[in-house]
Amino acid sequence: MKTKPRAVVLLSGGLDSTTVLAAAQNEGYECYALSFDYGQRHDVELEAARKVAEAMGAADHVIAKIDLRSFGGSALTADLEVPKGRAIDEMESGIPITYVPARNTIFLSFAMAWAETLEASDIFVGVNALDYSGYPDCRPEFIEAFERMANLATKGGVEGTTKTVIHAPLMELTKAGIIELGQTLGVDYGLTHSCYDPDDAGRPCGQCDSCLLRAKGFAEAGLSDPALNVA
Repeated sequence: MKTKPRAVVLLSGGLDSTTVLAAAQNEGYECYALSFDYGQRHDVELEAARKVAEAMGAADHVIAKIDLRSFGGSALTADLEVPKGRAIDEMESGIPITYVPARNTIFLSFAMAWAETLEASDIFVGVNALDYSGYPDCRPEFIEAFERMANLATKGGVEGTTKTVIHAPLMELTKAGIIELGQTLGVDYGLTHSCYDPDDAGRPCGQCDSCLLRAKGFAEAGLSDPALNVA
């Protein structure tokens, strides 16, 4: 019996990464989910990631603990105020304070290391260059550069036995398009969490960039958000 190829999937517990996990599984990969406890203020997303990985039958789910609060520099990892109520055009200009310096570089480096131990060639990440908050490490140029680096930095790349491929299947999709894709793949978005600044009970604020982009996506897709428990 032919075994499925293995892939490492970065899984935050949010809408995008959950859709990517479903897409990778749909492409026939045995998926190994990787999440991070990095000192983020919205660590409730880790419980969402656990639920998603279990519900979707990931082959394994690792939560790697790193402390980016040591450096701060972001409203997600320091005592800085999360922007609220911004218009979409505001989100599209400049790099916001919710950007975590080097986060995707660090996350992909961990994914590269795990993929190497799994003898896996494929890494999936849910970055997006359309409906996003202006992060520099969500651009196609960054993903292409990291893939080139990965093939210079790994044993398999140097020996020519494994060519690392970074998959970013959501790169050119709007948030509505991502949700529509997830619907076709049977994703349960009620399990996911997107808010940067939830309350003590884990409820979304509804006004941070991530909440607003999520709401925009569901509205444009003509769907209600199951995570909000509304009809």
